[in-house]
Amino acid sequence: MSSSKAAIYTFGFSLCILLACQSPERSPFDISPAESMDPKRLEAPYPSISIPEGADLESNIWKGIDLSPKAPIIPVSANEQRKSFVLKPGFTMEPILSEPQIREPAAIRFDGNGRMYVLELRTYMQDLDATGELLPTSRISRWEDLDGDGIYETGTVFLDNLVFPRYVVPFGPNSILSMESNEDHVYRYTDTNGDGKADKKELFASGLGRSGNVEHQTSFLTWALDNWMYSTYNNKRIRWTPSGVIQEESGNPWGQWGVTQDNYGTVFFQDGAGGVPQGFQFPIVYGNFQVKDALKEGFRVPYSLVKLADFQPGMQEAKPDGSLSNVTGAAGNDVFRGDRLPKDLVGDYIYGEPVGRIVRRVVTEKVDGLSYLQNKYISEGSEFIQSTDPLFRPVDMATAPDGTLYIVDMYRGIIQQGNWTQEGSYLRTKIQQYQLDDIVGNGRIWRLSYEGMPRNTTKPRMYEESAQELIKHLEHPNGWWRDMAQQTLILNQDKTIVPDLIKMASNSSNELARIHALWTLEGLGELKSDLVKKFTQDANPRIRIQGLRAAETIYKYGEKSITEIYFTAAADSNPEVALQALLSAHVLKIDQVEQLIMDTMKKNPSHGIQVISSQLLEKLEEAKEASSKKFEEKEMALFVKGKSIFDSYCSTCHGPKGLGSPAGEGRLIAPAFSGSPRVLGHPEYLVKVMLHGLQGTLDAQEYEGIMIPMNGNDDEYIASVLSYIRNDLGNTGTFITPDYVGKIRKETELRNAVYTFDELVGEIPKALTFQDNWKVTASSTAWQGVGSVKDPSYAFSYKGWKTETAQEPGMWFMVQLPNPQLLTEIHFDSGKDEFPEQYAVSVSDDGKSWTKVAQAKGDPGLNTVAWKPTGKSSFLKIEAESKGDHAWSMKKLTLLSR
Repeated sequence: MSSSKAAIYTFGFSLCILLACQSPERSPFDISPAESMDPKRLEAPYPSISIPEGADLESNIWKGIDLSPKAPIIPVSANEQRKSFVLKPGFTMEPILSEPQIREPAAIRFDGNGRMYVLELRTYMQDLDATGELLPTSRISRWEDLDGDGIYETGTVFLDNLVFPRYVVPFGPNSILSMESNEDHVYRYTDTNGDGKADKKELFASGLGRSGNVEHQTSFLTWALDNWMYSTYNNKRIRWTPSGVIQEESGNPWGQWGVTQDNYGTVFFQDGAGGVPQGFQFPIVYGNFQVKDALKEGFRVPYSLVKLADFQPGMQEAKPDGSLSNVTGAAGNDVFRGDRLPKDLVGDYIYGEPVGRIVRRVVTEKVDGLSYLQNKYISEGSEFIQSTDPLFRPVDMATAPDGTLYIVDMYRGIIQQGNWTQEGSYLRTKIQQYQLDDIVGNGRIWRLSYEGMPRNTTKPRMYEESAQELIKHLEHPNGWWRDMAQQTLILNQDKTIVPDLIKMASNSSNELARIHALWTLEGLGELKSDLVKKFTQDANPRIRIQGLRAAETIYKYGEKSITEIYFTAAADSNPEVALQALLSAHVLKIDQVEQLIMDTMKKNPSHGIQVISSQLLEKLEEAKEASSKKFEEKEMALFVKGKSIFDSYCSTCHGPKGLGSPAGEGRLIAPAFSGSPRVLGHPEYLVKVMLHGLQGTLDAQEYEGIMIPMNGNDDEYIASVLSYIRNDLGNTGTFITPDYVGKIRKETELRNAVYTFDELVGEIPKALTFQDNWKVTASSTAWQGVGSVKDPSYAFSYKGWKTETAQEPGMWFMVQLPNPQLLTEIHFDSGKDEFPEQYAVSVSDDGKSWTKVAQAKGDPGLNTVAWKPTGKSSFLKIEAESKGDHAWSMKKLTLLSR
C-alpha cells in the first residue's frame, strides 16, 4: 500500500485514525499487535505451568503432555503473517482489511453495492474466563474500497453496542438483518438518512432464537436460491413476502457457524465441534438423511503445520509431532462460485478449521444421486491453505463480488469458548504455557487470488439499477452477482420484468441464468404451471430438478393439478431427478405418496433410491406415531376438529398450506397464517377476529377478501380452528381453550361492528420490548455460567435468571420502567423444575406503595398470568409466596400492556 494511502486510511472516527496512522509512512498491514503489548512477556524465565490438581496423567487426555516453560507466541503484522501461508501453486493471499480498523471479525457479507459488512465479536474470549462476553460492545461495521485499489479503506460503524450478534444479512439499500445472543427476535436495521449508521429498528421475525453458550446459538441466517432463509440449529426456515414473513418446518441443520449454498440450491451447514460439513445430501427442507461413508475415509484427519497440542481433546487427538489429528473446531464455509480463480475450484466446498489453522477444500463425488465428500489434497497429506502462524484462525470465507475468495481470520490466541477453558482443563494449561490469552483484539480479512486472473474491478451498483439492468446479472459467471440480483429483484417487486424473466427461463442458453430466472419469478409470485412443466420436461436433468422444486410453491398455493409431474419424475432414468420427485412428494404430503415411494423402490434398484426411499418410509411412520403423541388428549381433540374446519372452510381464502390463496397480479385473497406474528401473538387478537370479523388493510397490506364474523359458531368451534392454525402450517404456539373464547365473547357481547385492523390492534395487549434503560433488580441472583454476570435482566432473554438458593417466601424480582404503562399480563418460562410454587404480582407508581393485582400457582414450562389494570404503573414486582425445594427461575419474561 502506498504511503499516501496509509495516511488516509479511515474508519469514521478519530481514535482509529490516530491508532492506524501512527506514521504516514506505515500501513496498518505493517503494524504488529506486539508493539502495543508488554515487552516483559518476551523475557525469560517463562511461565511454569503446573498440572491441575486431580488431573489423571494416565488418561488419554493428559498422558504425554509437555508443560515445560516455552517462549510466548508473538503476533506479527499482516504483511509478516503473509509469509506464514503455505499455498498451492499459483495462489496468493493479501490482506484487504485488518486491526485496528476491525477487531475480532467473525463473518462478512456484501450488499448489492458491493459494500462489505463485518460482524465484529469484540467480547469473544477476551481472557481465559470469558469475562464480559455478554456486554453490549460488539458491532457490525461496513467497509468500501472507494479508490479501486482492492483495499477496503473506508468504513463506518453501521450498528454498535450489540450483545454478541449472531449474523449480518444485507437486506436492501442501507439495510441489514441481525439478531443478538440469547434473543428470539430478528430485527431489520436501516440507515434512513445516509450517514452510514443504522437509525431505524424494526421487528422482522420471531421464534428463531436458542439458549446455550455463545458457540451453540443460531447463526448465519442466509437467503438461498429458493428464496427461503436458513440458519444453523433451527429446524425451520423463514421467508420474506410483500405481506410479511412466513415460516415452515425444515430438517435439523446441525450446523454451528457457517451456512452457504451451491449453484443448485443445496445448502451446506458447517458443524463446529463436529468439525465436518452437514446437510449436503439434499436441500435441508426435505429433512435429514444418513448415507454411509458420505465422508470418505480419512476426511476427519487435518494436516496442520502448528504443533502446540493446544486443543481441548488433549493428547488423545495429538499426532506425535503435536499437531491436531482429528478435526474438532470448524467454522465458516463457502461453496466457491466466483470467476477469478481456477474453474476447477467452482463448486468445491471451502471451510475453516481454526484449531488446526487450516482452510480445507472439499470435492464432492455424486454416485446414484448421493454425495460423497473428501479432502481435495488427502493423497498429498495436505490442505488447501496451511499456516505456520499459531494465531491464524480462519472463521469465515465468502465468494466476493470481485470473483475471488475472501477469508476472515480472527488472528488470536484462544479459539474456544470459556466453558472449555476453565480451571483444571487441559486447554487452559496449554494457553497459559504459550501466553495465548494475551493476544486479543485483532483480526484480518484476506483475499485469495490466482496468478494471471486479476480480480474483477467492476463495482456493483444494484441498488441504483433498473430491473432491466438487474436481470442481466442473472447471467453473470460469479454466483454472488446472480444471488444478489435475484434478491434485489424480489425485494423491489417490480413486475414489469416478468416477461423478460419468462423469456430467460425458457430460452437462455445459460443453465444457471435459467435457474435464477425461474426462482426470481417464484419470488415475485409470478411462477405459472406451464413454465414449471416445461422445466420438468427439459433434456437437462439439473433443469428438471429445479422445475420439481419450484413446483412445490404452486402446489402449496392450491395448484393440485401439477401432482402428476412428481409421479412421472419418480420414474426418471436419472436417479437425482427420481430422488427429487420423491423428496418433493414427501414434503408436500401428496396423496398416495407412501405408495409412490414403495413402487419406485420396486422399479428402481439404484442404491440412492433404495437408501433414501427406505428412510422416507421410516419418516412417514415416525410422523404417524408422533402425531398421535404430539398433544395432550384435550389439545388433540381441538387440533383434529380445527384441521377439519380449516381444510373445508378457511383454506379457500387462506390457502391449503396457510400461505394465502392467490388473487392474481401478486395479490392474496387473505393473509398468510404461516409464521404470522398476528397468529402467534396474543390470542385475544384471533378470538376477536373470529367473533366480530376484520376488514380493511392489515399492516398496510390490502387483500381481496373480508373476514366475516363467525360468532354464530360455538366456543369450541372457534377454539379448535384457532388452536389448529397456531400449531400447524409452520407454527408452534399455545392452544386456545373454549373457556377463553367464552370469556372474550362475554366481554365484547355488545359489539355489533366489524373490526378494522388499527382499532383491533389498539385493544390487544402488547408485548413491551426490553430496553437497556429498564432497571431490573432481584432479592437473589445466581451466576449463570461462564461469560455471564449476576444480572437479573437476563430474565428477559434465553439466558434466564434464577435465585441462588431454593425459593423462600418473600423472594422478589422487580422491574422499573422509564415510563408508566397500563400493565395487564406477564409471561415467563421456568423450565421443567424451577417454577415458583406460588407467586403474586404487584404494581406500583413509586416502588414503595404496592397493589397486588394477581396471584397464581407456578407450573412447569410457560407461565401466564393476566389481570384487569386500574391505571398505569412504573414498577412491577413478582414475589414468591411459598417455600420450595428448588430455585426459582425465569427466562423469556415478557411484560404486556394495553
